[in-house]
Amino acid sequence: MAYLFTSESVSEGHPDKVADQISDALIDNFLAFDPDSKVACETLVTTGQVVLAGEVKSKTYLDVQQITRDVIRKIGYTKSEYMFEANSCGVLSAIHEQSSDINQGVERSNPEDQGAGDQGMMFGYATNETENYMPLALDLAHQLLIELAALRRENKEIPYLRPDAKSQVTIEYADDHKPIRIDAIVVSTQHDEFDNEANMAKKIKEDIINILIPRVKAKQKPEIAALFNDQINYHINPTGKFVIGGPHGDTGLTGRKIIVDTYGGKGAHGGGAFSGKDPSKVDRSAAYATRHIAKNLVASGVCEEVLVQVSYAIGVAKPMGLYINTYGSAKVNLTDGEIAQKLSDIFDMRPYFIETRLKLRNPIYQETAAYGHMGRKNEFVSKTFSLPDGKTITKEVELFTWEKLDYVNKIKEAFGL
Repeated sequence: MAYLFTSESVSEGHPDKVADQISDALIDNFLAFDPDSKVACETLVTTGQVVLAGEVKSKTYLDVQQITRDVIRKIGYTKSEYMFEANSCGVLSAIHEQSSDINQGVERSNPEDQGAGDQGMMFGYATNETENYMPLALDLAHQLLIELAALRRENKEIPYLRPDAKSQVTIEYADDHKPIRIDAIVVSTQHDEFDNEANMAKKIKEDIINILIPRVKAKQKPEIAALFNDQINYHINPTGKFVIGGPHGDTGLTGRKIIVDTYGGKGAHGGGAFSGKDPSKVDRSAAYATRHIAKNLVASGVCEEVLVQVSYAIGVAKPMGLYINTYGSAKVNLTDGEIAQKLSDIFDMRPYFIETRLKLRNPIYQETAAYGHMGRKNEFVSKTFSLPDGKTITKEVELFTWEKLDYVNKIKEAFGL
């Protein structure tokens, strides 16, 4: 019998994502000037106020107020009526030195023996139902908000948009787990006050359905575009009004959108957030490494869908083990345990080797903090950073290295494909 599966996304202006982007901007600035920085930075945003807290071990000193305001400005909180505005909001920093007890478990005289920055389990997932090996519902939910933000910045076809927004997509699947159609789309977008509130809800719904949806559909491959149909159940701003939003409407905290950040509820999640953490924290680095394994495994043809788990003890370099679940989709005559053993020989999952393999000690993290950490485009970009004394540095960095299909040949060779 056919079944439904739903995933959601939130925009860059959602308060939790504002917090994530500020935390990751701080990570990038620390790593730009001191690649060995150890950082765990949490951010809270509310009406007219930002609070920074966390632990840092670094040789560099940053103007955290300026970095914070630059992030808020880039997102689009630039008007006083938002009650949270880049130039006027308060920024309180309570960042202090990292615990020496934690640091002694991570740093080693031999870098290769670097211990895990925390205990826990991390998961990676991949499926062949989309070009970027992501679950379809989440991929579409992200695309809706990316396109909505583009419309907001263009300020032409839909001029009343504000930064905060959420989306949700429900897909109907057949028994063989292939998508049949889009069953429902939910979009809640913050907006300006309307002179005529009677026409407000009608106007917003018409614009989302007639402007946003066609732009998203036009960017799909034919087989995905065909899933858009006349029977989609649309819920557009279902509360009727969404003027009060962003950090004024809801307090935002770093790390509260971990399912949006990963696979939209598909696969599994170990519970650890990503943003605000340098790559010595395996919550982040090992989650990227397991995604890298999962994506390359599916792309190589070993299976159609896979979940990869790795786990660690704090201060210990060697992981507890590698777990693989192909959900019965394996195309090789091996058990999931045997597949895991072969992968353990290909991918060294000690923290130092993850950091090196994926180039994680570079300032690459602010771009991850909105619209998902997985399924993104691997590319090189140039980024410039400044210190309070006026010193600037420009670095060319490679983004989303865990999305590269650079191990497909090695996997095919190992599995005789």
